[in-house]
Amino acid sequence: MVIDSVDETGARASMPDRPEWLGDTERGLIHTGVITTLVDTVSGLAAVAGAGRFEAIATLDLRMDFLRPARPGKPLHAHAVCYRLTPSITFVRASAWQDDEDEPVAVSQSTFMRSSSPSPALVQR
Repeated sequence: MVIDSVDETGARASMPDRPEWLGDTERGLIHTGVITTLVDTVSGLAAVAGAGRFEAIATLDLRMDFLRPARPGKPLHAHAVCYRLTPSITFVRASAWQDDEDEPVAVSQSTFMRSSSPSPALVQR
């Protein structure tokens, strides 16, 4: 996984194609768990970016809607945006695609629990 960008607007990441990620070898489809892992990771990065500080977070809920199959031979990309932030919960939307960001293979909505204070191990010095 490659983190392409993280800023106050959200996060972007990508994963190059690997044959090991096929979940359906007969039809040649990438396993949905690979897509979910990418989306959960980039969503967590967007949650931290939305908070504006490094803090411990935990995924509370991750809803994935798979819209079309992901095919081998092409990288996967994901973009996530924190759209609501409360003192205890962060809300994030994300999408994953291969060729065209306007034609996602999956979309996601998730919530993350925020820590009450920054973790000393995560505080940027």
